[in-house]
Amino acid sequence: MPEREGLIARVRQIRRVSAEADERARSSTSAPAQDEVRALEARIGHLEQLLQGLQDSVHRESTRMSKRIGELEAQIEPAVLGRALSEDARKRGL
Repeated sequence: MPEREGLIARVRQIRRVSAEADERARSSTSAPAQDEVRALEARIGHLEQLLQGLQDSVHRESTRMSKRIGELEAQIEPAVLGRALSEDARKRGL
C-alpha cells in the first residue's frame, strides 16, 4: 500500500507541475495578445479622432463654399448684374 500512495503522490505532483506550466503558457501568450489589442485600440481611437476632424473640416469648407456660390449666383442674376453695369457706367461717365 505505501508504494501505491507514493505513486499517487508522484502522479499528483506531475499533474500540478503540468497544470502550472500550462497556466504559465496561457498567461504568457495572452499577455502579448492583450498588449497588442490595447495598442490597436489606441490606434483606432486616434484614427477616429482624425476622421472626425476631417469630417468637421469638410463640412466647414462645404458650408463656406455653398455660401460663396450663393453670393456669386446672386451677383450674376440679370437684374442685379444690369444694375451693377449701369452704376459702373455712371461712375465712369459713359
